[in-house]
Amino acid sequence: MYRIRFHGRGGQGMKTASHILSSAFFHEGFEVQDAPRYGAERRGAPLFAYVRAAHAPIQERGNITRPDLVAVADDTLVPIPAAGVLQGVTAHTVLLINTLETAEAWTARLNFKGPVLVLPAKAEVADRAELPFVGAMCAGAAARLAGVIRRASLEAALREELAPLGEQIVSKNVELALWAFDAVQAHAGLVTEAPELPVAQSPPPGLIDLPFEEACVAAPEIFAAATSVAVKTGLWRTMRPVIDYGLCSRCNWVCSTLCPDSAIRVLADGRPEIDYDHCKGCLVCVAVCPPHAIHAIPEQEAQAKEAAVAAPSPSLPREGGGGVGRRQT
Repeated sequence: MYRIRFHGRGGQGMKTASHILSSAFFHEGFEVQDAPRYGAERRGAPLFAYVRAAHAPIQERGNITRPDLVAVADDTLVPIPAAGVLQGVTAHTVLLINTLETAEAWTARLNFKGPVLVLPAKAEVADRAELPFVGAMCAGAAARLAGVIRRASLEAALREELAPLGEQIVSKNVELALWAFDAVQAHAGLVTEAPELPVAQSPPPGLIDLPFEEACVAAPEIFAAATSVAVKTGLWRTMRPVIDYGLCSRCNWVCSTLCPDSAIRVLADGRPEIDYDHCKGCLVCVAVCPPHAIHAIPEQEAQAKEAAVAAPSPSLPREGGGGVGRRQT
């Protein structure tokens, strides 16, 4: 059985990628199963979709824990634990990353034991949730790496799944999916079906033992309060809201009340302050700010600015020609 996972952000088309690939497998006579995994998260949040394909009926259900291929549409997800990109990978797993970096760089960075392939990113955008056509590209590359899907079957699947979007958009998706299909031609068939594990060797489920405590209705139950603060959902953000206090009129009840994640607190002097650990970048505050004092910039740009500010300034000689330098502040 082929087991394939697509990882991306909400809005990048990973659910569609799984539909396209499973349809392509189906055109080749496979039994297929595909499903996305996400909750109520917003655009830009990490999510994944998976595909199973086999010549026999598929009895396996649930998330794929031993993937044969992991296709990553957005390389910024790799270091985010919540994205789970490397969950269950082994030396058998092929890792395909849409990135501007080299495969060698990723192999060294991750100390990855399996094959690492790079799908050269076609374009860089300000908001990474808007990477164009990346879902179709990942599906096209995955189809070729499996080595059992013909170009005609891939194109048929693309046209079938994307038909409601109109011919212009379908044609562009077909063009880029076939480009990706050809881009990994040298590695066709690299993704293979892993041997089935005996039941005795299957990994146990990730259960957590909870002690039974006194409870009115049932137990066990988690009684600790305010645990959500430990989940830094700001890692999902692709665009960062920034407050210009020169324009801010201190009407803090607007942005702080309408923030869906309560990520805007009010300081003692009435100024609103954004909690970037938990701001998901929905940009509701940008839309509702009456004096337009909140604007958005790409998260990568914001992090680069923070790094520049944090870096020590070069030492300069003292005035008057002294031999000991001083640091600017």
